[in-house]
Amino acid sequence: MTASTKGRFITVEGTEGVGKSTNMAYVKQWLESKGHEVIHTREPGGTPFAEEIRELLLSKREEKVNSQTELLLMFAARCQHVYQKIQPALERGAWVLCDRFTDASFAYQGAGRDLGFEKLRQLEAWSLQGFKPDLTLMLDLPIEVGLERARKRGPVDRFEEEKIEFFKKVRQGYLDIAATEPERMKVINAEGTVEEVQLQIEKVLAVFYRQVMS
Repeated sequence: MTASTKGRFITVEGTEGVGKSTNMAYVKQWLESKGHEVIHTREPGGTPFAEEIRELLLSKREEKVNSQTELLLMFAARCQHVYQKIQPALERGAWVLCDRFTDASFAYQGAGRDLGFEKLRQLEAWSLQGFKPDLTLMLDLPIEVGLERARKRGPVDRFEEEKIEFFKKVRQGYLDIAATEPERMKVINAEGTVEEVQLQIEKVLAVFYRQVMS
């Protein structure tokens, strides 16, 4: 398979209210304008079985969910998603665009739940065998701004009910990943207008596209 026919895996990350849905639609349109088949998917979820796990994870409940249980369920859904949907699409030459991936586990469970990164790296290595996104766009926004936006959308899920301190740790977790993997994870300032944010995204996509298609 040549560089021009190989599928690529792009993920979009960020805390609540950063505008992932709007900007993923833009990325999908941009890639399709280049003539690529684009598979738009999400985590947790992406396949029928993984979507059932998503429902378990996001639903509000009286029982406190153990942090390790939450992490293992995330990876259970992710394994199903990768091996049943993402990798087969990439192998046939489609580009895959995913709303969150393993970086979210490092940020939400590793940093937000204080599980640390080392055990997650071991779990990632065992379950995904080195599989990672080719490019990650991390939409960054002050937590207070993002949560206000998210709560205006309607009812919140189990994660969105967390205290602001949790989300501050999550945001820092993302920024720590970006600092250690700057070639893969690009931080996008999501505070501006939609047009300003998408101009940043377009510049990153253009550079990435030239690199992988050359």
